[in-house]
Amino acid sequence: MLVLEAKLRAKDWQYKLLEAAIRTANFVRNKALRYWMDNRGVSKNDQPNLCATLAKEYDWARRLNSQARQSSADRAWN
Repeated sequence: MLVLEAKLRAKDWQYKLLEAAIRTANFVRNKALRYWMDNRGVSKNDQPNLCATLAKEYDWARRLNSQARQSSADRAWN
């Protein structure tokens, strides 16, 4: 088991932005997982299309970097 630990000192507004990014990444991961469960036969190559669709549908999901969205979807696939 690999355990990573980090200490962060930031201002309250920075913590709020970090928490929002984590919630958005978890949302993308959960949506990717649900998409895979509902549509059997979906390949890993369909994940970037899903990420683009989520960015168009949800304005707050668009604020997360596209690489971070795709990374979250890839984690769901793995």
